[in-house]
Amino acid sequence: MFTLETAATAAYVVAALLFIMALAGLSKHETSRSGNTFGMAGMAVALIATIALAISRHIEPLGIALLVGAMAIGAAIGLWRARVVEMTGMPELIALLHSFVGLAAVLVGWNGYLHVEGDLSGAEAAVLDGQNLLGIHSAEVFIGVFIGAVTFTGSIVANLKLSARITSTPLMLPGKNFLNIGALVLFFALTVWFVITPQLWLLIVVTALALLLGWHLVASIGGGDMPVVVSMLNSYSGWAAAASGFLLSNDLLIVTGALVGSSGAYLSYIMCKAMNRSFISVIAGGFGMESSGAGSDVDYGEHREITAESAAELLSSASSVIITPGYGMAVAQAQYGVADLTRNLRERGITVRFGIHPVAGRLPGHMNVLLAEAKVPYDIVLEMDEINDDFDDTSVVLVIGANDTVNPAAADDPSSPIAGMPVLTVWNADNVIVFKRSMASGYAGVQNPLFFRENTQMLFGDAKDRVDAINAAL
Repeated sequence: MFTLETAATAAYVVAALLFIMALAGLSKHETSRSGNTFGMAGMAVALIATIALAISRHIEPLGIALLVGAMAIGAAIGLWRARVVEMTGMPELIALLHSFVGLAAVLVGWNGYLHVEGDLSGAEAAVLDGQNLLGIHSAEVFIGVFIGAVTFTGSIVANLKLSARITSTPLMLPGKNFLNIGALVLFFALTVWFVITPQLWLLIVVTALALLLGWHLVASIGGGDMPVVVSMLNSYSGWAAAASGFLLSNDLLIVTGALVGSSGAYLSYIMCKAMNRSFISVIAGGFGMESSGAGSDVDYGEHREITAESAAELLSSASSVIITPGYGMAVAQAQYGVADLTRNLRERGITVRFGIHPVAGRLPGHMNVLLAEAKVPYDIVLEMDEINDDFDDTSVVLVIGANDTVNPAAADDPSSPIAGMPVLTVWNADNVIVFKRSMASGYAGVQNPLFFRENTQMLFGDAKDRVDAINAAL
């Protein structure tokens, strides 16, 4: 028999398939637009099915009105933010959106407690108790609230760090690793206690504990690892959504949360591998990553400067050029000028390619999106592993707004905070031109010896202005 409930269930299956197709599409530049479309279509189907399901369960008209009103308000805010946000603001916006998912999971968990454990004489508690599922429900409430609260405060701290409202320097509390481990041990003990005897004060304690743990985990991570943190918070938000799905008996929320959680965790693992970081150390708040920071006061000598006109002469006589962009290019909105420069050089028969570090920018794939936005051909945008061996045969490298991802200290200085991180070996080229506003250290707070090498010249100023000046000179 066809009912609204069966139609909603079928729609959930369709939405889940669309979300899977979205992930597949987003895995490649060429199919990313269709992947995005699949994701939006899946979410539209899911929202419509949710309203239909609410109607089929005879929700009061006021409840339906509140549901539609909340969706309308959320959609209006989302459209507004999407229109006004700059690409440079995407990392912190995504971190903020993760916090909303975490907060929603906390609210769903508390609601589940108030309707069941907080009202053991009620109908819902009686049904669960009769099916011997009350303990499972209590565990779902407790775990969902914990994951959601960790995601909430962790994402808030990530947003503040990425937007430079607080320092990117890692918080180094005495015994910080023991604090994290102790919080997890306490959480497991409280979970067992809550399942046996669910009490309000236990839920209050675990909520406070998780809020503090989420704040401490992300505050303890330095700026160099923030791209991994954003990806990991994406994973946390997925698991928080899945926990909410169990509480709400919503299969789609469970499937979608698991997709987001697992894909985010895998992406974080790939990024950690690319940065020579321990996956466990990063998600545990920088466990074992302390560094003396030696070398920051080393006198590397004097740097050399170059003008835009001289840079244009060097480029025009080059046989091959590699451009390595970083977050500074995004801030300066220089990608369009870089695209024009690329076309100018290629028209002269000069080979031009791009080298993209896995964590260039502050979000996975940030640089790729910027370059695609400026119509740079996909086939000349290469990942670090694909291009690192080619720097030896390159005439000129343009380092535009990058710092930590081209820092030789990662390979040469064991005491450096970024020691062991694979970087783009730009210093092996014949000439290196670094676009920077000043000689300040990068986001990880580390000085870059590259700036003082004999084959390196600094081109100071706004990256967009400098690129435009080179284009004019050419």
